[in-house]
Amino acid sequence: MITLLDPSQYRRSPWKNGGGVTVDIAEQGETWRFGRTPIVAAGPFSDYAGFDRVQVLVGGRGLVLQTPDGEIDVRTPFKPVRFAGETPITSRLEAGPVEVVNLIGARAAVHVDIAVLRAGQSLALRPGTHIAYCASGPARLEAEGKQYALAADHGLRIEAPGSTMLAVPGGRVIVASIT
Repeated sequence: MITLLDPSQYRRSPWKNGGGVTVDIAEQGETWRFGRTPIVAAGPFSDYAGFDRVQVLVGGRGLVLQTPDGEIDVRTPFKPVRFAGETPITSRLEAGPVEVVNLIGARAAVHVDIAVLRAGQSLALRPGTHIAYCASGPARLEAEGKQYALAADHGLRIEAPGSTMLAVPGGRVIVASIT
């Protein structure tokens, strides 16, 4: 089953630490959440003990996540990074505000991952829930024998009971997988 995701349906939620607001694009109760977040000032990340997080920089440059064990480099746009939700993190902005896409999943219940597909690439989706999200510019997708044209900030929620092929004939798409 494929459902179109439209920005008019997205929900805004305050950060757990009160430092900002996330735009929730898709979620499944307390199990997982996929959203887009502006980071306008350096500061601590919310504690998500027991959750895994995957993050992708989609706007701006120069985001670094400082941890007790060193840095997590999020400077490169559209390059996913993964970290444990309980890791103490303070963000550092080297070149002003940024915007990120986040996927957060309860480690005991689901496995979360993000891939970035560019024009001409495809991905075999495992059984589970997948969010194909167009962060910027238009994109074209093919899934389950159908073609979809997405504008910026739009997406598809794909409930895949079995293996499904997703292709991107044009544009760039972030694919969040919850299995």
